Amino acid sequence: MPSKQRDRQRQPGRRKPSRDPKRRLLVVCEGEVTERGYILGLQRHLSNPALEVVIPRKHGDPLHLVQEAKKYFLQASNESRRSGDSLVRFDEVWCIFDRDQHERFDDACQMARDNHFHLAVSNPCFELWILLHFRESPGARHRKEVVTLVREFLPSYGKYIEFAKLAPSIDQAVERAQRLETACIEEGLPAFSNPSTGFYSLVQSMQQDAEHLLRT
Repeated sequence: MPSKQRDRQRQPGRRKPSRDPKRRLLVVCEGEVTERGYILGLQRHLSNPALEVVIPRKHGDPLHLVQEAKKYFLQASNESRRSGDSLVRFDEVWCIFDRDQHERFDDACQMARDNHFHLAVSNPCFELWILLHFRESPGARHRKEVVTLVREFLPSYGKYIEFAKLAPSIDQAVERAQRLETACIEEGLPAFSNPSTGFYSLVQSMQQDAEHLLRT
């Protein structure tokens, strides 16, 4: 009859502690309230523990934002090499800014591409993305006009983001933004023409993790 001591020896040992892998996104954006509030609201809405979004509180013109993104990306990569922890690295880097009339806009876009960062540019402004949750694009407009249109649906817009009012129509906003992009291409217009917004690409990237989680 086997002894209790032998039975104890056959029991599997305790597993080494480990962390579940997360896909880390670094997002550098202009707006401290609007863009940041929307991204964090979407992250909560998706309830995806496998996704981590880091948003530094850095502001400035587009080139400065891309430079900050590069700094944060390299810091994380260097820390990953030092510690041997691959989960410290960023899997995607996103630079979010408006077209406006920034003198260094083209330089910012080129630097982002050179570093394989993702761009989500809105023209005339990020508020176009918010507006697309409620209606089709009003056509080429000045940023002030777009903000006024947004406030018809969200009177408190600018002070904070009421994400609960945006969540039900995220997919419609994505479809409307894609139609704007397609129209620009078909009409032979330059990239980032007014009206257009690439913010939907970041949203889709965040959504794909949640969809994969539901399938597994």
